[in-house]
Amino acid sequence: MQRRHFIQSLAAAAALPSAAFAQEAWPTRNVTMVVPFPPGGQADLAARPIAEALRRSLGQTFVVENRGGAGGKTGNAAVARAAPDGYTLLMTLASMLVLPDADRLFARAVAYEVADLRPVARVLADPLMIAVRADSPWRTLADLAASARQAPGTIPFSSSGSYGALHLPIEMFAAAAGINLLHVPFTGGGPAMNALLQGTVQVTGGGPGVVKPHVDAGTVRILGNTGNERVDGFMGVPTCQEQGYRDVEFYIWAGLFAPLKTPESVITRLRGAMRQAMADKAITDIFEKGGSPPAFLDEPEFKAFVDADHKRLSRAVQVIGKVE
Repeated sequence: MQRRHFIQSLAAAAALPSAAFAQEAWPTRNVTMVVPFPPGGQADLAARPIAEALRRSLGQTFVVENRGGAGGKTGNAAVARAAPDGYTLLMTLASMLVLPDADRLFARAVAYEVADLRPVARVLADPLMIAVRADSPWRTLADLAASARQAPGTIPFSSSGSYGALHLPIEMFAAAAGINLLHVPFTGGGPAMNALLQGTVQVTGGGPGVVKPHVDAGTVRILGNTGNERVDGFMGVPTCQEQGYRDVEFYIWAGLFAPLKTPESVITRLRGAMRQAMADKAITDIFEKGGSPPAFLDEPEFKAFVDADHKRLSRAVQVIGKVE
């Protein structure tokens, strides 16, 4: 009798859904890491070293897929709607927090909700560097503001899309300075910077790692940063707050997210791999040398950070209101 029960137990175990075992084995195939912008921007700079570190740690290829559009909304929404199986992840920027608010502001259909995505780990957290060409007449934010007052709405600045990680902080500066600038949206930070270099626009923004090669090459000048302190490698550049724009504070952070209902077993393995990656000197050196020092937060701390930043940036969207 006991032997028969033992055999029945083995048979029942063999009949368990394979998904239960697949979760523990994750990953058993390639994982897609969506970057909702073209190559060359802050999210892309964060994604590529991390994808390589995860490949080494977890034994499967992490494919970085640049899926730009609508200031990041297209890629964010695609991951929010993806199967929550651990095979589609998102490396995105702070703008993901305010794009749903912007949709509501303009009475548009909301593409996704912030709550549809689960924070896993923060990788970078840089202030935005407000940049002009090196041959620009402006050397301070006050110089730029003075010119903008003389010709309202005519000085063009590029962004990664409406209410995106480059648009919102420059609008925050414009509101604090009492000026109007001409917004020219692109599909990501890389194209936005190219527009400045080519002279299509006169102002743009970017993380330190994005602007550093152009500053080093002598083609770009930085007028200010949107953090609350100066940045290593740019110590001669004062913050917006130091220059009198006290309400301007914005961080162009990059973080890893998963669809909300991703199994806990997958999240646990992913968090462990992210902790390992962000403790790896080979990875952190890439960020340091690129001008964007690592700013790791594990899931609990990152979620608290996201919740607080969401509230602050949502208020900023309401203050700025509808801008094109």
